[in-house]
Amino acid sequence: MIENILKDYFPMIRTEQEVLTEISCKPSLDALYKSWSSDQQKDFLDFCTGVKGCKLLYDPFFKRVMNPEIHPERLEKFISLLLRKNVKILPVLPNESRIAAEDSLLAMDIVVELEDGSIANVEMQKIGYAFPGQRSSCYSADLLLRQYQRVKTDKKKSRDKSFSYRYIKDVYTIILFENSPIECRNIPDRYIHYGKTKFDTGLAIHMPQEYVYVPLDIFREILHNRGIKSELDAWLTFLCEDAPEMIELLIRQYPHFRELYNDVYKLCGNMEDIMGCFSEALQEMDRNTVQYMIEEQQAQIEEQQVQLNEKDSKIEEQKDQIEEQKGQIEEQQVQLEEMRAEAENARKEKREAAEKGAKEKTVAIERMLKLGKLSVEEIADCQSVSVQIVREIEAGMQQEA
Repeated sequence: MIENILKDYFPMIRTEQEVLTEISCKPSLDALYKSWSSDQQKDFLDFCTGVKGCKLLYDPFFKRVMNPEIHPERLEKFISLLLRKNVKILPVLPNESRIAAEDSLLAMDIVVELEDGSIANVEMQKIGYAFPGQRSSCYSADLLLRQYQRVKTDKKKSRDKSFSYRYIKDVYTIILFENSPIECRNIPDRYIHYGKTKFDTGLAIHMPQEYVYVPLDIFREILHNRGIKSELDAWLTFLCEDAPEMIELLIRQYPHFRELYNDVYKLCGNMEDIMGCFSEALQEMDRNTVQYMIEEQQAQIEEQQVQLNEKDSKIEEQKDQIEEQKGQIEEQQVQLEEMRAEAENARKEKREAAEKGAKEKTVAIERMLKLGKLSVEEIADCQSVSVQIVREIEAGMQQEA
């Protein structure tokens, strides 16, 4: 039997049989579980049973454990270490009208206001290719504009209605890359990059936009070679490592992380909740993968079309090559349409699976009502629905009778 390291630290971790038994007892959960691929089912069971840790960088899990509205001190500590100064989080800002709402390979996104009025945007990008410096600048500019609009609005409501640009505070764009761009991989011995605008003459004009890039794949390579050397290393390990051995090493060196992992495994006590989080993370990964492949193929199509236009003057000499490239473009366009159709079919199948699960649950409730062995409250508890829903189903059965 393989030793379960994490269960020694977190006794609430259940066995695979216990998890599967609970899932099979509830039609909706069983339907959701069966809708996953075998690899996805294995990942879920590995997490729930402590064989592996959790992917904390995905929004559903990150916002449960690092929610600044519940545990502000956690995100405050992480941002303080990254920015190399003590910060205190005030409100969590909504992401309305955010550029990040566009399709991108975004796995986690949170915007907070700090005590001094500055704004920090913490994001995790799946693939660095889809997040060039231009997009970073646009995100930062969006944060700056939102702050400007909020400050002007606040000033209009106050006695002192005069606005000054000196009220504008710094904005920090913090990007965590799961798979870093080539520019980061060209510097393999550094895993944190700080950036801001400076003048080559030494002109002392403060520019409020600052950037922090953290390529986590490079950090993990360095981590495995040298170990955890600082508290910032500890936080990055917590966010990106799911190997039980590394989690155990982290807890031994920094015991306070045990409380955070404890919160993670408490989620597993509510099977509906944890399966919902896992399913949401899977949907993010599916969208990200499809979107990335579409963007990659679209970029190839555009690049090849440019090549064709440049070779118009050599059509006779390069006719065979051009025809071949046209064929490739057409084939890729067909593949692109197929991928879009597959994505739509996947969404349809998930909707149908959810509807089927709901129908199965209704049938199960009707069967239990007909048997009459359990009270309405007991049936509601067994099927994880409200008493009102059971009563409505019962009323419907009575009307039909």
